[in-house]
Amino acid sequence: MPSPLDDAFVRAAARAADGSAAPLAADPDEEPAGVTHRVLARRVKTLVAAYRSPDSALHGSGQAVAAALTHLRALRAAQTATGLFAGGDNVQSPPDSAFTVNDVCDAHVLAAGAGPELRDVTAALAEIARAASDSLLTGGVHTPNHRWELAAALARLHRSFPDSRLLDRVEQWLAEGVDIDAEGLYSERSAVYASHVSNPSLLLLADVLDRPDLRDAVERNLTATLDLIRPDGTVETVHSRRQDQRGRFPLAPYLPHYRLLAIRTGRGDFSRAAHRAAAGGIDDPDLLAATLLTPDLCRPLPTPEPELLPRDRYFTTARLASHVSTTTHSVLYGGSDVPEHRRIRSGLACNPTFLRLFAGDAVLDAVRLSRGFFDLGPFRAADMHQLADNRYRLTETLTAAYYQPLPPDRRRDDGAYRLTDEGRFSAALSFPDRPRDEVSHTTSVEAVLREDGADLRIDISGPRVPWCLELTFRPGGVVAGATPIGDGRRCLTTGPMTYRVGADEIRVEVEVEAGEPLAGPDRGDVLRYDPGQDHTVVGGTDATTGNRVYFGGNGPQTLSVALRTSRPAPVF
Repeated sequence: MPSPLDDAFVRAAARAADGSAAPLAADPDEEPAGVTHRVLARRVKTLVAAYRSPDSALHGSGQAVAAALTHLRALRAAQTATGLFAGGDNVQSPPDSAFTVNDVCDAHVLAAGAGPELRDVTAALAEIARAASDSLLTGGVHTPNHRWELAAALARLHRSFPDSRLLDRVEQWLAEGVDIDAEGLYSERSAVYASHVSNPSLLLLADVLDRPDLRDAVERNLTATLDLIRPDGTVETVHSRRQDQRGRFPLAPYLPHYRLLAIRTGRGDFSRAAHRAAAGGIDDPDLLAATLLTPDLCRPLPTPEPELLPRDRYFTTARLASHVSTTTHSVLYGGSDVPEHRRIRSGLACNPTFLRLFAGDAVLDAVRLSRGFFDLGPFRAADMHQLADNRYRLTETLTAAYYQPLPPDRRRDDGAYRLTDEGRFSAALSFPDRPRDEVSHTTSVEAVLREDGADLRIDISGPRVPWCLELTFRPGGVVAGATPIGDGRRCLTTGPMTYRVGADEIRVEVEVEAGEPLAGPDRGDVLRYDPGQDHTVVGGTDATTGNRVYFGGNGPQTLSVALRTSRPAPVF
């Protein structure tokens, strides 16, 4: 007896595919000008899936076949003599071409043997795939996730065009070991690349190579991600080492992975996440092809397991803590790579946000702390220690130096000294050869994550320097109790302030325990966010936008900040 199907899910996937494919099929001879090779391949895959699917409005459509052939001609034209594809910032890129070849090979599986109407489509897909094979076989990568994308492309090529050399190369990549830590986070700690690259690639490799260990790695990542899902249906990215570290990333791209493993393992928590990922509707055109290539996706989900509250999680490797209650979701972060590497760089975790707070629709998106110390930028914890349940300490010590004259044996008559970097500044001064006088500055933040918010105790020690705490609330609410200081910013000096969205509220109270009083609204030199010289030297910034509230002063100083949330009682 055939397994039952989740007809509603399959129909929704077909509608999403039709939304992309139908306009293409409506004018199948229109040349796709200005479309990247990756988009061309994805469109072909969607058109072929729609042609194959009985639930699609384009099932058996000759218009869909004609549109696929038009796009395949454009895709072949984008293929260089090496078999790699032109276009994009990464020139002659094997991994970027692998993304396209993965879709080409999936489309080939869907088209092959589907009838004479798809014979030309199948032949064109085979020609493109074979042309790329040698370059992908010998090509290299430049990010961790590229290894799995490239290995998946090689495995797909072997699936359609068997060649033992392809499998040997896949084994070379896999022999490096999957870059997933003991807590289930990939080395890039990125929701974008976990959901779009690493997880789907490893699942494909697991199926093609019969490698359950690769499937287990994906399950571990999805288990970790359960504790990164935020109340607004996004996945936490503050700890990411990639482009998504400054933005919001939806849970929806995780849908096929949570769904597939929920069905295969029976895990109710994965089923809950799959339902959550589909809560806003299914709009991914690629899901239809996935249902045809992996029929398990079409089976009904197991019963969702209810979320247990309160819940706590501390990722020691990423230094990321969260506390979730019925009223509050808080995130505390102390895992920046900047204190160790002393630079802002693509591939490093650079976000200076160290606290977020969700109270229903009232959201404190970012808490950041600036210090006026040698223009070294905002507080990014170098260490994070768990002191007790839901109590943590974040610390960072900055050190800058003044340099003494060179020793006699290091002097040069021509004055042409080495151009070197001393951690904050580069100059032709042979810094390593000079005696140095150091100046240090330490910031410590002790945080308690509560059922109804968070308590912060901030200690700023060292020389007298200005500091400023910035609270950025998500747009859409009303700030009360803080003084406007221009450009949508406000200043808090005395008394509490509140941020309200409907009946949801976040309340902030500040108390100076030691040091000078807080700066008044006229102190624009203090009440500002300073991204540091790594950004400003090139005219850039990583500043937030939204409803920003500032309070600050001059250190040394110790202060406490009480953040309290309130929401209406849930109705059951």
